[in-house]
Amino acid sequence: MIVDLPDLAAMDVFGARIAAKLQPGDVVALSGGLGAGKTTLARAIISALGHEGEVPSPTFTIVETYDHLRVPLVHADFYRLEHPSEAEEIGLDDYREGAALLAEWPDHAGGFSHEATCLEITLQTVGENGGEGRRAVVNAGEAWQSRKP
Repeated sequence: MIVDLPDLAAMDVFGARIAAKLQPGDVVALSGGLGAGKTTLARAIISALGHEGEVPSPTFTIVETYDHLRVPLVHADFYRLEHPSEAEEIGLDDYREGAALLAEWPDHAGGFSHEATCLEITLQTVGENGGEGRRAVVNAGEAWQSRKP
């Protein structure tokens, strides 16, 4: 499935549609190059789940948790991991218990596409000079088939 995201408002709407379907145990795996909009989409999802205020990028902390949302959430940015085993070393499985996972750079943590609860989203810039326009290529795991955003 392909979703056109011509501007930030469309990204917010898409994030809200994902948030409305999100359940504990789900993984939303966000891929794409630098500046493709992974963190922007993650922020839209987190806001739609009820978070008010700033949503810091977990680039340096690797993991940020949001226990107060409609669905408890772990927002992880695996960009700095050098090997997938490091995800286990930081206790990712413990963070995920009873929560959904928003994973930026999922391939750096070994990927999640093998999980039935994974919604893979690859963001691509559209247009010249990396403007606002984006395209989301969405692949839904088995658990997402009946609730695609």
